[in-house]
Parts: sequence; structure tokens; C-alpha cells
Amino acid sequence: MRGAASVSSALTRCHWPRSVAHRSRQPLINQRPVRGKDTTATASCARGGFSACAASLNWKPCPGPSQFGAMEAGCKRDSVGKRVQASNAFSGKAGITDEALMQEYANQGSGAVSSSGGNEAHSFQIPGLKVIDHSFEVPLDHFDAADDTTIKIFVREVSSFTKSYRALPFLLYLQGGPGFEANRPTEASGWLKSACNLFRVILLDQRGTGRSTPITCANLKQQGDAAAQARYLTHFRADSIVADCEVVRQKLVPQGNQGGKWSIIGQSFGGFCCTTYLSFAPYALTEVLMTGGVPPLVTSVNGAEEVYLCTFRRVVTQNEKYYQRFPSDAPIIHRIVKHLAAQPDGGVLLPSGSLLTPRYLQTIGLSGLGGGGGFERMHYLFESAWDGDELSYSFLKNCDNWGAWDTNPLYCLLHEIIYCNGPGAASGWAAQRVRDSAEYAERFDAVAAAEAGAPVMFTGEMVFPWMMDDIAALRPYKEAANLLAESTAWSALYDVAMLENNAVPVACAVYFEDMYVDFNLSQQTLSKVNGARQWISNEFMHSGIRDDGARIFEVLLNLVRGAVPLR
Repeated sequence: MRGAASVSSALTRCHWPRSVAHRSRQPLINQRPVRGKDTTATASCARGGFSACAASLNWKPCPGPSQFGAMEAGCKRDSVGKRVQASNAFSGKAGITDEALMQEYANQGSGAVSSSGGNEAHSFQIPGLKVIDHSFEVPLDHFDAADDTTIKIFVREVSSFTKSYRALPFLLYLQGGPGFEANRPTEASGWLKSACNLFRVILLDQRGTGRSTPITCANLKQQGDAAAQARYLTHFRADSIVADCEVVRQKLVPQGNQGGKWSIIGQSFGGFCCTTYLSFAPYALTEVLMTGGVPPLVTSVNGAEEVYLCTFRRVVTQNEKYYQRFPSDAPIIHRIVKHLAAQPDGGVLLPSGSLLTPRYLQTIGLSGLGGGGGFERMHYLFESAWDGDELSYSFLKNCDNWGAWDTNPLYCLLHEIIYCNGPGAASGWAAQRVRDSAEYAERFDAVAAAEAGAPVMFTGEMVFPWMMDDIAALRPYKEAANLLAESTAWSALYDVAMLENNAVPVACAVYFEDMYVDFNLSQQTLSKVNGARQWISNEFMHSGIRDDGARIFEVLLNLVRGAVPLR
């Protein structure tokens, strides 16, 4: 995937200006690590604070069009000592002008849309919404001027038929994950319908997902051996996602629209990306909304183990609530676990070729224990588990379909390294270490629990090294996954000094019983984000934006814009 030949020649080559974004990257270090509310302050960023903070990380994101002159003196030099010039892709002009877009849309209703900015675009309609697809070519590594490898970034622009298109500001939606593409809308409903009454909404397929050069077994093999694959995968974290967003913003958002800025909303991991955005490119943002996505431990270089210590406690609570809701499921689950453990290979083969072992069975808690309707889904799964003395085909097929390991492997590969926040941090399979600790080893032993008639504990949002053995779709990634877990060559994802001097309006929905994003750790982070407001609720689980997104969006927008005064 080198150069323009690796993607469509119709795409625009866009760069995060390396004159102010270059930083060196170390190779993976194969060294196993040692185990081991509302704020009322409204202070603006200190003059020069952004430059000083970003410089300490050897990363200065692209300036707005009017800032190039002021920052020219601070440009980095490339590896051969030449001044790196900013790409003219950051001219501040929209990739598609409003006038041209609306004229073409009126003329043809749907189909190809030409682009003055050169990006590939296509338009169509769904009930209540008009949709424009955009694709861009961006560097794989925004921070290494010597690497000319490119990938494709895809976004879907959605707006309401009932609103004046040209007058609407832009809202970027950052999907949860890591490793999942944006939802595909089929109608105007939920939070998206509410948002499209006020914004042109940009749905981003984060790099490595959906139509943004997705990570697959086939294309990862093309990178070479396991070390080369692992190096490739290091480019898919929040810092690179934010750099991609800046390319999209500079191409799509005209300077005449909110000064070229946009609002952003992040769900779950998307909120982590929002916080990275606030850390390194706050000048691009009008306002920030987060739903169940305040990242933990932004002051820690390596917070993975502490994250799992906290989330395991919440997982235990969710298990207890599940068995209180459906006590009759316990003996069914006991029987399943004993049956799996008694098989010659320690499990039953699934239609996909994966091996359903007791420990793999426990992972259904990932999506079953922490979201709206999850307990019910688990109950319905187990009620049809048996066909005589064998596990039913429908049960095995449903277990196969429970996770998205085959279609979204990046979720597993990146899951722990999203908590590596600087050089020297290695995740080292932190969730497995916590599971093996004295506090949890016996409690999460499924076979022992089944034999003793005790509740079989399901796990939550955790990944484990043995998943690369039990799950067929993940087996090809095993070596690369282990290298990622051992690597200590990570960049910082957050700038606490910038967050403490934040001047961008921020509002967050924080769920008190969130199994995925620990409430107390979220509070620690919000105490570092100047001016952040929050709506704390136990009415919703982590899936609040799916369950009642319109209401949550309205509450957050009122908070961030001051319609709800401090009290």
C-alpha cells in the first residue's frame, strides 16, 4: 500500500502538515513489561499554552489556515534537515462548495457529486435525510514525513430534507470501539434525527474500519511478518484518528461556516478521541459532547491494569444482577460449561471454526451485561441451548454471531493499547493479569463454579491472549497481537495541561452504572477538563445514545450551550 497506486487515483492526497506535526516513531520494543461534576472555572487557554504543551510531545497538529504564518518559525525539520512545508490541502476551502453541491443535488437527486476539492463523493437519499459519501486519501503515518504509505478515509455526510442545507454548521460523530465503523442510517430517527435538525452530521469510519481501509486478515498479511504487521497496527489509535479528522475538516468545512470549526460528539471510545482532540487541536472545535466516553486515567502513562481492576468490580455486580433477574438460567449455564469442559478438545466447534470453550462462553458478557436489553438477550440465548443431549445448532450459531471478532478484529487488537499514554507503557495483557489475580482467579473459574453449583461469572469489556487460540478469526493475528501487548513505544494521547486550560465548551453524559467506562475514573478525568459540564444518570447503561439518543442529545446540547445554568 505504498503511494497513490495503493488507493483510488481519484482521491485527494491530504496531509496533516508535517511541518508542525512531525515526530519520530520508535520501532516496536519486544520487551515484556514487569507485572506489576460541573466545574465553574472558565479561564481561557494561556497565551502560547497550546504550542508549549504540544511541543513537549514533539507534536503540533495542523494550524488553521490563518495560523500558518504565525507558526512558520516553529516548523520542524524533516529527517534530512529540510524544512517540511505544509500541504496545500489545508487551504481552508471546502472539498465541495455548498452552492455546487445543492445545485447538483437538485438537478439529479442522487448519484455522483463532483468536487472542487478533488475528494471522491457520491450522494443518495434515505427517508427524511440526504446523504453524501466522501472519501479521502491520507498518510498512514501523519507523523513521519519519510513514509509515503497512504490509506483511504471514508465519511458520510447526513442532513435533513426539512432544513436549509447551507445554513447548518457541521457535527462530527466519533463512533465507539475501538475498531468499529459508524452506523449506517436507514431513516431519520433517534439522536441522528435530532442532530440533523441543527447540523450537517459527519459520520466517520475511523481508520481501519468500514470503508476506511479496513483491517482484514488478507490486507494485514500484505504488510509482511508479524513485526511488520504490528508496526502497521500502531497507526490506528486516537492520535491518528484525530489527525484524519483534521484532514476531513479542512476539506469539508468552509471558513464561512463557524470559522471553519465543527462540533464533535463521541460515544464510548469516541469520547476518548474527543479528549485527544481537545488535547491537540482545540482550535478546530466549537463544542464537544461525550456520551459514556470520558477516558480514564489521562494523567497516567499506563493505566490499563487500573482500568481493569475497576471494571472487573462492576462486571461482578452486573453478573449478580443478571442472576437475580434470571435465576433459572444458572443450572442451564452449569450444564453447558460442564459439557464444554468434558469435550476432548475442551470445547465444541462452532460453525465458524472457533472453539466454544468455557472461557470463550464467558465473553458473551461483553455485550450482554452492560447495555440496554443485554440481560434479556443472554436469557434468550440460553433458553434454546440444548437439542437433546447436544448443544443446539441455533445456540452455537448465535454464539458465533454474538461478537464481531471476524468483521472487526481491530477491536481486539487495539483494545488494551488505547490505555497506553506515552513512552514506556506496555499493556502486557493487563485484563488477563487482573483475572489471574488472587481477587478474581477463583471467582472467574467457570468450570470450578459449575462443579460447585456457584454462579458462572461472565467477563465484560476485556480481551485476553487465549482469544487468539479459541476464536478462529483472530488466530492469524496472534503474533502481531502479542507484539503490540509487549510494545512500549507509544505516543501520549492526552495533554493534561491543555485540558486544564481548556476553553472549548464540553458536556458529558456520565452513566453511574457504566460497565465499560468506570464512573469514578471518569470523575478523575473530568476534574482535569476545565469548564466541562456533566449529566450524571443511572437511568441509562452504556448504550444510552442508542436507547434514548434524542433525549440525551438535547440535554447535552442545552448543557454545553448554557441553556441549563450552573446550579
